[in-house]
Amino acid sequence: MLEALAYGAVFALVSGTVLPLLYRSKNARQASFGLSLISSVLLLGFAGTVLYTGKEPSFPAFGFLPGLDFTLAADRLTAGFVLLIAAVLPGVSIYSLEYTEHAKSEARKALQAALTSLFVLAMLLVVLAGNMVGFLIFWEIMSLSSLLLVLHDYSSEENKKAGFFYFVMTNISTTFLFLGFISLYRLTGSAEFGPLEYPAGALTLPFLCLFIGFGVKAGLVPFHKWLPYAHPAAPSNISALMSGVMLKVAIYGFLRFLLAAASPELWWGVLILIAGSLSALFGVIYALKESDIKRLLAYSSIENIGIIFIGIGLYVIFRVEGLETLALMSLAGACFHAFNHALFKSLLFLCAGSVVHATGTRNIEAFGGLVKTMPATSALFLIGSVSIAALPPANGFAGELLLYQAFFQASALSANPLLTVFMVIALSSFALTGALAAALFVKLFGITCLALPRSEESRLAEEVEKPMLFGPAVPAVLCILTGIFSKQILSLAGWDIEFPDLLLLGLLLAFIYAALFLAVRAKTEIPDRISETWGCGFPALTPSTEYSSAGFSEPLVMIFKSIYRTRIVHRPEYFDGQESLFKNGHVEIRLLRFFEEYLYIPPALAIDSLSKRVAKLQNGKLDSYVLYAFLAVLTLIIATGVLV
Repeated sequence: MLEALAYGAVFALVSGTVLPLLYRSKNARQASFGLSLISSVLLLGFAGTVLYTGKEPSFPAFGFLPGLDFTLAADRLTAGFVLLIAAVLPGVSIYSLEYTEHAKSEARKALQAALTSLFVLAMLLVVLAGNMVGFLIFWEIMSLSSLLLVLHDYSSEENKKAGFFYFVMTNISTTFLFLGFISLYRLTGSAEFGPLEYPAGALTLPFLCLFIGFGVKAGLVPFHKWLPYAHPAAPSNISALMSGVMLKVAIYGFLRFLLAAASPELWWGVLILIAGSLSALFGVIYALKESDIKRLLAYSSIENIGIIFIGIGLYVIFRVEGLETLALMSLAGACFHAFNHALFKSLLFLCAGSVVHATGTRNIEAFGGLVKTMPATSALFLIGSVSIAALPPANGFAGELLLYQAFFQASALSANPLLTVFMVIALSSFALTGALAAALFVKLFGITCLALPRSEESRLAEEVEKPMLFGPAVPAVLCILTGIFSKQILSLAGWDIEFPDLLLLGLLLAFIYAALFLAVRAKTEIPDRISETWGCGFPALTPSTEYSSAGFSEPLVMIFKSIYRTRIVHRPEYFDGQESLFKNGHVEIRLLRFFEEYLYIPPALAIDSLSKRVAKLQNGKLDSYVLYAFLAVLTLIIATGVLV
């Protein structure tokens, strides 16, 4: 039964990849996305069965090399991430039915539909891979298909730059994964995934390589820079899959290694927790300054990946210290937040795609008033914003509550005072991240959907087509249900941990809201008094008197000016040229791109300089090339002699 479900899902996705390439028609593309929907149902049955029964199926797929058969395998961890794919895929598939038709040509429409199915198939097979060889092969297919989707508009300079960043970073990720798997193979003599019953010292090199490899793909600071480029460049449905699913595939790979390690070291957990805390804090801080809606959501993904790594770091620390209950709670918090983030971030990216399609711009400053022109999209956007801001009883609150519970019980580490102080600092950073995230999405939803339109495009925006509403509605409903029924979901998934029943909290909040609504309605007999809102002396409220995105963020930008390297540039204009009669002026807040300007650009310039020098060796002279070949052979002979 389980084999049939897995094979059926794979076959549906393979068919969805091939069909649009054979027939460049709208019907073929719709059939492709319909097959994706079918695969999500089959994957839901597969993952649900494994989670509920605890079975760990392993069955052959095909062989790559003689003596090396590729198998599909699953346990509870695998099933949880397959369930994540199955939860995100329906909304994206329905949304794509209409969204893909906005591409510029029939060829691009067909290619986007085919690559979308291939991308999902590769992510699924990475999670189901039973050995390292299969994992790396499908990891590369996942990376290549997502790169081609980022480069869908290859005539755009922005897309070219994004594709270059993504290409470089994804190859760095693969290089470190390859080194990590090679070191594991040399240690175990097997390419299969299995328990690693070795001293922690023997696993240090694999840990560091895999931490960097998976950290690059997940978007951990300082390896995060590709996300703010790739997400705005990619189509919004692909951004939803990349942020909602692909980043979690990297989380899955890292957890697969950590859970197999029999004896992790304390410094592993400390390193992971530091990296997670910095990613969460820097992600939300850099998101606050953004006025590009998709780039803002990309930085927010960095923040949430940081939160997941905070949970993983806590798991390792508590496990090493022998606190199994807290370790289990931390791991549950990390996995549950990964699942929840997949839902609300895919919802937000789909809604962002609808807004960008309706207005023709990604600039938040040009939005406003969309709650009147796009009420359904605004309502869905509100659900996503409430969820990601971790407000009860939405699902974002449930995942973060588990991590807060683990933090608050960290007093059990009192035998190690330095570790206790470190945990207090990490908790403070986590709390600050949560507060800033709430401010961020007040800004995003308020500036985008409320107040008056700030541009003609926003004023004339129209609601999107029904598939682009029904698609985001799927994760929106799941955001509410997985929050309210979080205790029941954790129990069904096999997490035996203490957790409050948010169903009761949801019912209480619903009762309070209903009571307030009825109380307001009861006063309708009071005569209405119509008057203008006081506008601080302005004769009428206009978009220019509203909060802008930059204005909302300015206090926080100044508070964190040591991080942003804030610089205020004022360019005044005068009537007489004597700086006595002011005519006009322009004030701009400039922020330093620290990681790009200090971490990425200097090595790139150094490599470029070295490449130019090496290029001079290509002088077109045969004598020089013979000399190079002779020196290369001589070097190999000497190196071989030294090694032997």
